[in-house]
Parts: sequence; C-alpha cells; structure tokens
Amino acid sequence: MKFLRQLGIILIIVFLGEFIRKIFNLPLPGNVLGMIILLCLLSLKIIKVETIDDISNFMLEHLPFFFIPGGVSLISNLELLKSKGLIILLICLISTAIVMIVTGLTIQLLKRSFKI
Repeated sequence: MKFLRQLGIILIIVFLGEFIRKIFNLPLPGNVLGMIILLCLLSLKIIKVETIDDISNFMLEHLPFFFIPGGVSLISNLELLKSKGLIILLICLISTAIVMIVTGLTIQLLKRSFKI
C-alpha cells in the first residue's frame, strides 16, 4: 500500500504539471513542469524525501525499461534517421559539447560561491 501511495504522489505531481501546461499554454512539457514542482516541494520540505523514497528507488533501478518506447520509436522512424543521420549526429555532438561546457562553468561558479 505504501508503494501505491508514493506512486500516487508522483503521478499527482506529474498530472499537475501537465494541467498547468495546458491551462497556461506553456511551451514546456508537462512532465518537466512536474519535476520542477517536485523539486520545489522537496526543497521547501513540503514533501519529505522519505515520502517518495521507495518508488523513486524502484524507478531508478528500472530506468532502462523506460527507454524502450523511445527506442521503438527510433526504429520505426529508421528511414528518417538514415536521410538526416549526419545532421542529427552533428546536433548531438554540438549539444553534448554545450552541455559539458555549461556544466563545467556552473560547477566552477558554484565552487567559487561556496568556496569549496
């Protein structure tokens, strides 16, 4: 029963994010809004980590399973990938480099701010 309650909390937050996205017609995905809401609730200690600990660990342990729909979608669009493969690869490389640079700069900024 504890597992279902924790799953219910996560699902309510995700649906709340989707509801907010639709009401305000935001260009941000509802699940991302849900994660932001969850982060705020955890940061403000409205929800304690222990409240969703078990379901979070379960989802992390089974994370590869959640990538199956994306993989199936890629395989079903293989022709598109073949025709635009070089462009997609270039975009992946550039975006990876940008993420690495921004992450490095952010860590350096945080280390200076907290004098670590």
